Amino acid sequence: MNATVANPATVPTLSAREVEVLRSWLICDSKEATARTLFISGATVSTHITRIRDKYDAVGRPAATKASLLARALQDGLIGVDEL
Repeated sequence: MNATVANPATVPTLSAREVEVLRSWLICDSKEATARTLFISGATVSTHITRIRDKYDAVGRPAATKASLLARALQDGLIGVDEL
């Protein structure tokens, strides 16, 4: 996969767990399905997603919807189209 990654200065620093939750949530149908897959609560999934959104906001790349988070993850090379 030859993805073009966004400018590194505008890519938020996500923890490994945040990336894992984000990737799972983008692939799964819901936060509840993600929670079951990762053996965590739905509230924990929501907390991770909120923190991820806050980090994108902090670097000037807001992502208020699941679709916009998917776009950011694709732009930043966190997930590939073939994984969806």
